[in-house]
Amino acid sequence: MAALPVDPHLYLAFLGVMAVMAVTPGPANIFAVATGMDKGKAAALTAVLGMNAATLVWFAAAALGLGALVAAFPQVFRIIAVLGALYVAWLGIKALHGAFNTAAEPDHAQVRRGRNALIDGFMVQIANPKAILFFTAVLPPFLDVSRPVAPQLALFAVGTISLDLLGMSAYGLGGAALARQMTAPRFRKGFGIVVGCLLLLAAVLIVSRL
Repeated sequence: MAALPVDPHLYLAFLGVMAVMAVTPGPANIFAVATGMDKGKAAALTAVLGMNAATLVWFAAAALGLGALVAAFPQVFRIIAVLGALYVAWLGIKALHGAFNTAAEPDHAQVRRGRNALIDGFMVQIANPKAILFFTAVLPPFLDVSRPVAPQLALFAVGTISLDLLGMSAYGLGGAALARQMTAPRFRKGFGIVVGCLLLLAAVLIVSRL
């Protein structure tokens, strides 16, 4: 009987750690809430797919030796994170501007469609220092150097993305549910302000983890 790629007990411990990380509010989950509130459940789920696509990129980078790259070029990863934070902050400022621009408010709440939620989600997660911390500090202790690395990373990727999909989707759908209940213009304005503040908070969290 062939040996399993990962020790079952070690894998269960990893899933426990990931479950906690998946439900902890951070830049990704806050962005999911903001997208759900601002653009609806479909966009929220699309943003979740974008964020997890970025997670796959990080797993590929881990397979190529991310730890060594971070050690050799730490400033590059800081620059990526700062640029990502600025992008998220720009989205927050746009949301706040839209909330205060009440020149022509419709009678019923409308979900805005202008931005590409998939790209927005990808940008948030690719610049998320929490992801860098995960792949450079959290994941390595669970890797068994006596076993092939690629199958281990594949199983860890399945566990990570599965839990992130559940956690992020719950946050995003929760934000969308709140948005659907708000039909009066003044409530929409209030939610626009909340969305903008959430995005700005996500940007601050990205920078604060550097």
